[in-house]
Amino acid sequence: MIGKLKGVVESLHEEHLILDVHGVGYVVSCSSRTLQKLPRPGEAAVLAIETQVREDSIRLFGFLSDAERDWFRMLQNVQGVGSKVALAILSILPPSELTSAIALQDKASVSRAPGVGPKLAARIVAELKDKAGAFEGVDSTAAQLAGNDAGGASSAAMEAISALVNLGYGRPQAATAIAASLKVLGEDAETSALIRRGLKELAQ
Repeated sequence: MIGKLKGVVESLHEEHLILDVHGVGYVVSCSSRTLQKLPRPGEAAVLAIETQVREDSIRLFGFLSDAERDWFRMLQNVQGVGSKVALAILSILPPSELTSAIALQDKASVSRAPGVGPKLAARIVAELKDKAGAFEGVDSTAAQLAGNDAGGASSAAMEAISALVNLGYGRPQAATAIAASLKVLGEDAETSALIRRGLKELAQ
């Protein structure tokens, strides 16, 4: 199995590149975001590789980081998500933003990817939310508030989130804003104060 390739970019295409490694041209499929960040033809590149072997083909998928490759693998554990859909998701959401979207149950962000409808987006965030080690760097309070089960949250915080949602903000964004507000105002802050502070956070 191939885990990494280091070579020279020979040519870039809409969904793949050809990477010349010591005279051998490897066809490597990538997300559009990865393709945009690759160096120009003739320049050196290093890609983390995922090798998929099928009865009738061997395909290579390239990534700029191990984190992107890990998400590519994880996404395909969800029923209805193949390599094409996984690459489409990674084309619109880099690993850090995908991590936040999953942790915050942000179905809307995931559904922006071509081929991902509301039902599939809901399945993706539901099935991947508990993956161990997936949410490094995500505000745990925001993740808790964004979830359907926010049992440890104060009633003022939940009311503030509902108020922001009623104003047209998405629940993940509202939860993130109120989580930030709680850090500034304290856990005992009243609903009205949290709403005012939350609006300031959202306006930034």
